[in-house]
Amino acid sequence: MEPLKMEIYGPLPVWFGALLIAIAFSTGVDGKSEVVTWAMAERILDQIEEPGFPDRDFIITDFGAKSGGETDSRPALIKAIARCNRTGGGRIIVPEGLWFCKGPIHLKSNINLHLEEGATIRFSEDMNDFLPVVLTRWAGTECYNYSPYIYCWQGTNVAITGKGTLDGNAKNSFPTWKKNEKPDVRLLWQMGNNGFPVHKRIFGKGHWLRTPMVEFFGCKNVLVEGVTVIDAPFWVIHPVYCKNVIVRGVTVDSLNDNNDGVGLDSSVNVLVEDCVFNVGDDAVVIKSGRDEDGWRVGQASENIIIRNCIMSSDDNGLAIGSEMSGGVRYVFMENCRMGDVESAIYFKSNLDRGGVVEHIRVRNIEINRTTRGVIHFMTDYSGWRGNHHPPVYRDFVIEDITCKQADNYGINAVGKEGEPIRDVLIRNVQIEEAKVPQHLSFVENFSYENVRVNGEFLQPNWVE
Repeated sequence: MEPLKMEIYGPLPVWFGALLIAIAFSTGVDGKSEVVTWAMAERILDQIEEPGFPDRDFIITDFGAKSGGETDSRPALIKAIARCNRTGGGRIIVPEGLWFCKGPIHLKSNINLHLEEGATIRFSEDMNDFLPVVLTRWAGTECYNYSPYIYCWQGTNVAITGKGTLDGNAKNSFPTWKKNEKPDVRLLWQMGNNGFPVHKRIFGKGHWLRTPMVEFFGCKNVLVEGVTVIDAPFWVIHPVYCKNVIVRGVTVDSLNDNNDGVGLDSSVNVLVEDCVFNVGDDAVVIKSGRDEDGWRVGQASENIIIRNCIMSSDDNGLAIGSEMSGGVRYVFMENCRMGDVESAIYFKSNLDRGGVVEHIRVRNIEINRTTRGVIHFMTDYSGWRGNHHPPVYRDFVIEDITCKQADNYGINAVGKEGEPIRDVLIRNVQIEEAKVPQHLSFVENFSYENVRVNGEFLQPNWVE
């Protein structure tokens, strides 16, 4: 179960990166075929290393911070982080009160940003405060853009903990840019697909790409625990190229556009547990890069456990994709409750993205209502270059699912001729009411056991 060893920034040609991904996903990680069981989730848990910190506290009021929401506390936070890092690490204490932060907080190794109960960090509404640009991955393509509100680059042992609140204060800032961003999005996609050098992909001032709330970029041993996040500018918690990530007991209550609660991006050994999501996009989404830029990096998202979460969303409960060109494998989700969502379990890609999604296990999920589909496989999500690199979907077991109402599909799976969705077992599923019980096309070895929709047992019935 050790993750695939690849150099993230190695100068591989695009075709070679795509070839390595295909080879890696054709067998188990030890080079042999293996049967994926829930016992593997325990092995993943054993691999995840939590961060540890020296028993030292640095209280931001000792560095000049003043509560009340009017005085800028960012200079004090910067000083406290620098002192903590120089002395070998510890906790940055944010006491009870309202603390205004005029710009981003950049964390470093061996630092735990700890918000005590009753503490709120409220960020600036001025987008210029989040300059200069930093290296990020924007919807699957690397570039330099506005800094995330909390950002850590290549840190080891880093955390955000406590019972306090992170208030993005963003509803009147970055979220308003979505209507203007399409030309910059297309420009970035073209840069990625043409192999334009990353260090020249400069966005930021004069451009319209929104920025995440919390981003860990290339970090190891990451913990986000206990905090509440509200009014985020874009994606909420976004680990990119990270190893050993724990998101535990976090509440995300943010309904701006594209407010994915946790967006896992080419990251390995991840636990998301005991969280509450009320978000404007996917509650948890797993990604691994877009098109050629994802193949160039060639880093999968793998060894992921999601459990004991409560999810309400303007979009999906669990989503994989649509940026998944680096591949996704060994995902285990269990014991989650969903309110109203578009799709409960959603796998999405398009026909020019490539990538392999495999070894997915989902069980014990309760759903109130879906407006698109309870279990939904999509291979023709919005794309723009044609149908040249279809994704590979294989080896899914989805079981012990209940849903009260599906306004559209119960089970929807549409593959592609010559590249069907393969090896899917759906069992012990009850959907009380669905407009369309099932819609299957271009599937192979797709089976049901004890699947009941609209009070009747269902057998796979596909059309080509």
